[in-house]
Amino acid sequence: MTLKVAFQMDPMEGLNITGDSTFALMLSAQSRGYTSYHYTADELNYLDGRVWVTARPVTVQREAGNHFSFGAPVKIDLADDIDAVLMRQDPPFDLGYITATHLLERITHRTLVANDPVSVRNAPEKVFVLDFAQFMPPTLVTRSLDEVREFHKTHGEIVVKPLHGNAGSAVMHIAKDGKNLAAITELFGQVWREPFMAQAFIRAVESGDKRIVLIDGEVAGAINRIPGAGEIRSNLAAGGRAEATELTLGEREICAAIGPELKKRGLLFVGIDVIGGKWLTEINVTSPTGIVAIDAFNGTDTPALIWDTIEAKIAK
Repeated sequence: MTLKVAFQMDPMEGLNITGDSTFALMLSAQSRGYTSYHYTADELNYLDGRVWVTARPVTVQREAGNHFSFGAPVKIDLADDIDAVLMRQDPPFDLGYITATHLLERITHRTLVANDPVSVRNAPEKVFVLDFAQFMPPTLVTRSLDEVREFHKTHGEIVVKPLHGNAGSAVMHIAKDGKNLAAITELFGQVWREPFMAQAFIRAVESGDKRIVLIDGEVAGAINRIPGAGEIRSNLAAGGRAEATELTLGEREICAAIGPELKKRGLLFVGIDVIGGKWLTEINVTSPTGIVAIDAFNGTDTPALIWDTIEAKIAK
C-alpha cells in the first residue's frame, strides 16, 4: 500500500536523528514508498468545514546536519488529500495543543489520525494514568501546601512534578527532611495554574524505570532507562541511558489491563513508564519516544509495526 502521510510535528531542524522516534517513522515511511509531508501545529487552518495546511514534501536521510530536504510548499486538505496524519509534536500540552486536537477531530471521518485527537485531548499522560490507580504509587494531585506537607509526612520522601510536563522537566525530589518543600510548592503554584502531582518516592527508580511501548494495545517492546549520575530522572532526554530488559509478571499485568482501553480509544502508539516492575507512573500518548533504543537492543522494527497497523486500519 502506498500512503500519503502528513507529519504534524516540531521543526525538522531540531530533531536528534540518533534517537528521535518521529524521525525513525519518517525513514520507515520513505522506505515503503510513502509520500511524506511536514507541517507544524500552528500551520493548521479551518475554513468552511475544511481543515488544511500549507505543508512541505519532505525526504529524510540519517546524515547529521543534512538529515532532511523540503520540496515546494503545497496546500493540502487533510481530509481529502492525505491518508494518515501523525500528530507528533512535543508538549507542552497547552491550549495550542488542545486546539490542534479540536481541528484534527474534524477530519477523522475521512483520514486516520494517530493518535486519535479526541483521545489525546482526554488522556493527558499524568491524568489518564489515574484511571489505573491500582498500579500507581501513592499519588496526590493538589495545589495546597498543607496537603503536600501531610502527604510528605506520610511517605517520607516524595517526588513533585508538573501535571502537564514532559521529558522529565521540573521533576523535583523532596528528601525526608522536607527542605525546600514550601518553596517548590510555591514555585509550582506561580508557574502553573493547574494542580501539580506528588508521588511517594520509589527508591527502585535508582535501578531505572522501564519504558514499554504498546502498538494498538499490544506490547511491542521495552527498554530500561537508568538515571544519570546524581539524577532521579531516567528520561533519555534528561541524560538517562538505556539498557535491554524483559517484562516482569507485574508489568505484563499492567499492559493487559491498559491495552484494551488504548485500542478502544484509538491510541495506536503509546509508551508507559513503570518503576520497580510494578509501579505505573505515566501513560504517554502525545508524542511517545523510545522505539529507536528498543529496536537497537531487541533487533525489532517498531516503525514497521506501526505502519503495518496504520495500513490495516486504513484498508478496513
